[in-house]
Amino acid sequence: MPESGYDVVAIGNAIVDVVASAEEAFLAAEGVPKGAMTLIDAPRAEELYARMGPGLEMSGGSAANSMVGLAGLGGRGAFIGKVSDDQLGAIFRHDIRAAGVGFDTPAALKGPPTARCLVFVTPDAQRTLCTMLGACTELGPEDIDEAAVRAAKVTYLEGYLWDPPRAKEAFVKAAEVAHGAGREVALSLSDPFCVERHRAEFRDLVDGHVDILFANEVEISSLYQAETFDEALQAVRGRCRLAALTRSEKGCVVLDGDEVHVVDAEPAGRVVDTTGAGDLFAGGFLYGYTQGRGSYDCGRIGAIAAAEVISHYGARPEKLLADLIAQRLG
Repeated sequence: MPESGYDVVAIGNAIVDVVASAEEAFLAAEGVPKGAMTLIDAPRAEELYARMGPGLEMSGGSAANSMVGLAGLGGRGAFIGKVSDDQLGAIFRHDIRAAGVGFDTPAALKGPPTARCLVFVTPDAQRTLCTMLGACTELGPEDIDEAAVRAAKVTYLEGYLWDPPRAKEAFVKAAEVAHGAGREVALSLSDPFCVERHRAEFRDLVDGHVDILFANEVEISSLYQAETFDEALQAVRGRCRLAALTRSEKGCVVLDGDEVHVVDAEPAGRVVDTTGAGDLFAGGFLYGYTQGRGSYDCGRIGAIAAAEVISHYGARPEKLLADLIAQRLG
């Protein structure tokens, strides 16, 4: 851990992604809901993997992607997530450390293998995820690095990890440690299906533990069962200090107390793969926030990072994000 601590410590799923092109007819034939994340078991993962087209393997995981983005901007990030002591676990550990992110969670010596996510990208650039969580489900309160959390400006929680019961305990412990040290807690709702499964618990989490909330238009509307985005926006007001609500090509809206900032989407040129857009938005936003930028600029940085990642396959940036920000924001 850096002597002065981290800007952000993120807790989430440690996953290796397999990304491949797919037609909508393939998704329909396999019964996979387009544009969502579906949890699958190991046998189903093997079946789908065998039927995929040529794939590109790369380390992923939502909060891990966010930390790679933050590090690429010059921020100090760390990640807490569980891998197994296997080949994919070694790949994940190498990749995230090579990106400049601290990662010291011990590997599991027994139990399920390292998680993998099969990512199907349709011709409209929409991504559909089928995730086998594997070792991620083994994360528990004992894996929380309390010293790192106390020293970090923000602890960032990935909503995808709310499914395993012990991970919930880890989240609550991390939030309590962070707030006990006078630090802040951020949460990403991650996926509308996550919200539907855990709506009441997520509402309690937001009200009781969260300072900064990230959600897209569908997720925030589902959380508060709102008919419109404006209704959802009003429902989340005052429940946390900051809410950054993304709306794809419509940009994002940032609620900061009584202030409402509308940030345009950054032009991306050709949209190739939307995988990681929300992850990189959160990483960029948190970078700006922990560097003392105003809410509007945080939204701009997030939008620029998201635009870069949707211009190519994969959920991690290919260009130097720090250079992009310097060119466009100064």
